[in-house]
Amino acid sequence: MSKLRADLARIAECVPQGVRVLDVGCGDGALMAVLRDRKQADARGIEIDPEAVEQAVARGLSVVQGDADRDLADYPDAAFDVAILSQTLQTARRPDWLLDQLLRVGQEAFVSFPNFAYWRMRFALLAKGRMPVVRHLPVSWYETPNIHHLTVADFRELLVEKGVSVTGNWFFAGGREISPSRANWRAEHAVFRLRR
Repeated sequence: MSKLRADLARIAECVPQGVRVLDVGCGDGALMAVLRDRKQADARGIEIDPEAVEQAVARGLSVVQGDADRDLADYPDAAFDVAILSQTLQTARRPDWLLDQLLRVGQEAFVSFPNFAYWRMRFALLAKGRMPVVRHLPVSWYETPNIHHLTVADFRELLVEKGVSVTGNWFFAGGREISPSRANWRAEHAVFRLRR
């Protein structure tokens, strides 16, 4: 079994045993496979990329091809114990709507995203005057699926506006977990555990 990305490994560690999980933007199903095999979760997924759907289905996972920006509205309220959105929020047309849907279909949610205020990104933008190409965002601005560039501070503000409770948060740089101190400056990626 392949090693999970640091944010996914943290999510996998925190998901309780035997729960119903919806992984939104599940990619090739790597996290779902771990949750199924190690946590005995009833894991389901939705993914927009047909090749990734094919890879996930080849792993024996229950994944449908769909667009989270549109298709999450079709899921019933509280259909899952846990809803997961990893590295997808910044690609959504309406991240605020997607967050509402995530917390509607799941009793709790995990959301991970790249922090566009990470110091290396700030420095690269300052030094070169161009959108940075860095380790955690390795493609040019015109190739990226990211359409909303959010920071840890932006996400926290959205949660306050929406009345969403944070029950856990973790921050990562260089593939390792770091302390939450000055996370808006120091973290490449963030993971939040949320509940209404």
